[in-house]
Amino acid sequence: MSKVQQVSGSGIPLFLDDIDTDRIIPARYLRCVTFDGIGQYAFEDDRKQDPNHPFDDAKFKAGSILVSGRNFGCGSSREHAPQSLMRWGVKAVVAESFAEIFFGNCTSLGIPCVTLPRAELAKLCEQIKSNPPKLLTVDLVAQVVSTGNESIPSQMPESARSALTSGNWDFLAQLLDNKDAIRATAGKLPYLNGFKS
Repeated sequence: MSKVQQVSGSGIPLFLDDIDTDRIIPARYLRCVTFDGIGQYAFEDDRKQDPNHPFDDAKFKAGSILVSGRNFGCGSSREHAPQSLMRWGVKAVVAESFAEIFFGNCTSLGIPCVTLPRAELAKLCEQIKSNPPKLLTVDLVAQVVSTGNESIPSQMPESARSALTSGNWDFLAQLLDNKDAIRATAGKLPYLNGFKS
């Protein structure tokens, strides 16, 4: 199982509130059969309307830690939103708050979502804009977001933090690790009589 204890990379500043999943991935891309290639459509409509959108800015092209505002991922509960961010290259999201279902979908993909106070987020976004390759580290063990010599205390619900740092967020890996116990239990269930693995 893959433990997610620390994520490092440069930042993508998108300090806006109430960014909903329709903005993260437009509804017309929900018809896809797989998530392959969906990353290229992240924030597509916003990017068309704003030529200076951070996802189209060469300064932030290599960014992997998205920094945003309040209520990130609100709206419909589509899993396509965190899938598109992950496939764009986002490995962690730092915001003031998150919509609950979006947060859960990110956790199930191994993408940590941590919160910082608004003033710290505003300052962090300005630092990223003035020095785009600046290295950020989201440390789930120490519960801080670090930039250079500065460490800002971050928060995350303990259940999600524990799942990520222990590797238990990966449900498929858990199933595969416990295949013998699953087979044994299936063999004892009368309605699965004759079950073949």
